[in-house]
Amino acid sequence: MKLDILAFASHPDDGELGCVGTLLAHKSQGKKIGIVDLTRGELGTRGTVETRAQEAADSAAILGLDARENLGLADGFFRNDEEHQRKVIQAIRKYQPEIVLMNAVHDRHPDHGRGSALVSEACFYSGLRQIKTQGPEGEEQAAWRPKAVYHYIQDRMITPDLVVDITPYWEKKVEAVRAFKTQFFSQQSPDSDEPATYISTPEFMRFLEARALEFGHAIGVTYGEGFTRERFIGVRNLFDLI
Repeated sequence: MKLDILAFASHPDDGELGCVGTLLAHKSQGKKIGIVDLTRGELGTRGTVETRAQEAADSAAILGLDARENLGLADGFFRNDEEHQRKVIQAIRKYQPEIVLMNAVHDRHPDHGRGSALVSEACFYSGLRQIKTQGPEGEEQAAWRPKAVYHYIQDRMITPDLVVDITPYWEKKVEAVRAFKTQFFSQQSPDSDEPATYISTPEFMRFLEARALEFGHAIGVTYGEGFTRERFIGVRNLFDLI
């Protein structure tokens, strides 16, 4: 299935935290959207591989994603090398997205910056026809390079190059985040017997909203998601920027 926008995430829930409001905004315009998770999040303090997989599926249903898959790279130990780049290239060529969204260029979790570099380089190499990859049925895949790549902003504050208005989709974004019940604080089950973590507190959810409010305020709306770019953004009409 060809997608218009494909988001890559080092862990299941990275995409929910960083860019699903933007995905929903474009889905409302008739665009096809999807998420590829690089790892299963098996090093996470809370939950299991099985619960994370179910939560990712639940979130995908909430968001109405056109595609979601997990590449099964080793959480914490994947590398930006040929072996891993080829796996990402296969996903890019499979879905042929016009736009790719990916992790922050640097962040609190080392996997985020590493995943960002891995996907960024794979987006370039995916356009080289001399790099051969095979699809799910063993067929040779055609070269494909996304027209644009953007990095969503995660824990560490990075000044965005662009902000997307996600105000109409904020509640749906929060619902998708909360689908990861083992990871985040829930009003329905606040007394989890899982170990407490940085992201499992009520304060983290308030931080998530505060960041979205800050980005929204910067462009004169309520909620926003920020992104950094790898090259200059060009327009043919200044009114497209209003």
